[in-house]
Amino acid sequence: GSGWTTALLAHVVGEAGYVCGVERVDGLVEFGRRNLDAYNFANAEITSAGDSFGLPHQAPFDKILVSASAETIPQELVDQIAAGGRMVISVGNSLMCLEKSETGKIDTREYPGFVFVPLKR
Repeated sequence: GSGWTTALLAHVVGEAGYVCGVERVDGLVEFGRRNLDAYNFANAEITSAGDSFGLPHQAPFDKILVSASAETIPQELVDQIAAGGRMVISVGNSLMCLEKSETGKIDTREYPGFVFVPLKR
């Protein structure tokens, strides 16, 4: 999108952290990048997802936030969670929080009552 979520998370992680936003719509990649550049977010970037979910070639990630609603939890994204990491994703009308233990076990918690735009490939 516009880079708003990426900018927000860049504020949250501060200078010691780094945020990589992944956009599915190519025309919005440049739009989001311009917004990040305009406000000097040196600890954030926006990249095109291409045909995959997330950035498997850069995984694993400590935290993953998916700002679109999936029909099911994509294993492709679960595989990108680092040991000790967490992913929050909307599935249907529920927010799902997945935590991966140091041994790779996934613990999932569901929080119903939320609506997001659909996640598209």
